Order: sequence, then structure tokens, then C-alpha cells
Amino acid sequence: MNLQNDLGETVHYEAQDDFTYLAIEKTTPVGKYLYLPYGPVAETKTGLKSAIDSLQNLDKDLIFIRVEPQNLDFLKIKSKNTKKSTDLCPKETWKLDITGNEDELKARLPSRLLRYYKNHEKNGLKIETSKDPSDIHYLLDLQKALAREKGIKTFSEHYLATELKQDFATLYIVKYTNPETNKEEVVAAGLVFDYDDTRYNLQGAQNDTGRGLHATGILTIQLILDAYKDGKTVFDFWGIAPEGAPKNHPWAGFTNFKKTFAGYEVDYAGTYDIVLKPAKYNLYKTLRKVRRHLG
Repeated sequence: MNLQNDLGETVHYEAQDDFTYLAIEKTTPVGKYLYLPYGPVAETKTGLKSAIDSLQNLDKDLIFIRVEPQNLDFLKIKSKNTKKSTDLCPKETWKLDITGNEDELKARLPSRLLRYYKNHEKNGLKIETSKDPSDIHYLLDLQKALAREKGIKTFSEHYLATELKQDFATLYIVKYTNPETNKEEVVAAGLVFDYDDTRYNLQGAQNDTGRGLHATGILTIQLILDAYKDGKTVFDFWGIAPEGAPKNHPWAGFTNFKKTFAGYEVDYAGTYDIVLKPAKYNLYKTLRKVRRHLG
């Protein structure tokens, strides 16, 4: 909730015995809606229903409520006024069990990457961490180049810097010193969140030099080992392409890389809009289409 407050967003938080949610208010030219990243959280159908009832009673002026339940039971109880939306948080993700002793953990990691990691300092690479928001540009610069190549969007510098201000966020930076020129450059970077027993690998990018040096693979090993030493039990790779996705899917390369780790897939319900005011909702959708068409 501190992140949303720092971003100047209005939030609604509710925690009951059978459900929890954090709902973020969003404004549009036709009215307000609520967005619940990976929420509401409930283990039972009854809890999901109670959460939805609570949300619908928050504000009589809401156009719709955008939900992303992790519990697949939502698909069994969703009503006729619930419409599928474009998935915002990943619907499928890849997780790694990082419990057990260190030998057991390393057996779940790609042996090729472990070799690269073992020799990364000899090859001119070093890995640093930062919690300084002004350092977020290292990640953003790499992401912008990747976005142009893959045709994907990036978050703003303000948004990413605000994320890094949070206690649960850490920026990792991979630097390479060229032995011929003795010049140092940032070749990869990644932003992680640590919450409860899980480390979430949210943002990452590398440049061409980094690719040649396997920087992202080396960095991922470091992220996992640090999480293990910190007592975490799960490493969440944060998003993979859906089963059967075409080879040119923007996440295809990321997905193939993540699945080299001996993890497991977790599927969530996806993003849905619970429509409260159909006429205004249809107008909102139309305006969104026009805006996208105009660029």
C-alpha cells in the first residue's frame, strides 16, 4: 500500500477472515474504476464472493472493477456481467522451489549457468545491489533498448524509482570491465521484490554485450542464491508465455530461459472486468480503442 500512496493513488484495503484485497482507484474521462493486481485474495469460493460483494459496495459511482484472482475458482463463480480483459499481471508464471540444502538447490539450477556464474568475476563481471532510486536509470536505459527490439512497453522512470524506494525492493546491477580498454559499462540490471517467503523477479534487461557474457543468466543465479541465503523458499520468475504461444510471442525467449530452471508452472485466473454500469463501460472501451488507433 505504501507504493500506491507514494505514487499518489487512492487505495482501498480490506482484510477479513476469508478474503483480502487492495483496490486501486483509476480515473477515466467517463468515470472511476477499481483495479486489484492479483486480487482479491481468497482461498474459497465463499471468500471470493464476499470480496466481490464488498468491492461492489465501496462506491456507487464505479463503472467497473478490474480483478485478477489467483484462485481459479473465480472462473466457476463469475457472473454474466464479468468480461474478460487483457491480462495485465501475468496469467502464467514459473516458480522455483529454493528450499533444502545448497546442493539440492543447485541441482535445480542449469549447470551451464552455474559454470558461468562461478567464473563471472574472472571474466570481468561484477554484481552490485542498490536501493538508491536515482540508480533506476541503469535498468530503464537497458529496458528502452529492449522495448524497441521486442515492441513492448516500459514503465516510466518515476514509477520504477518509486518502486525502488520501497523497503521490499532491490536493484541489481551487472557491470563489465573491458580488459582491452579498461572501461566499465552496465550490461544487465534487474529489480526484485521480497515479500513473505518469496522473491519476485519483476524487471530485468541486458544489452548485446551482456548477452555475449550470459549476464542475465549469471544475475539470475545471484538473485536465487541471495534469496536462499535470506531464508526465502520460493523464487517467482514473474510471467511466462501461455502454453501453445507462437514462437514470435514477445515472451518466448524469456519463457525458454526461465524453463531451463527445474521449477513448476502456476496458472492464475487472469484479468476480468466486473461491469457495474454497462453503458459507461462500453463507452470507456470505445474510447480506449480510438486512443490506441490514434497512437
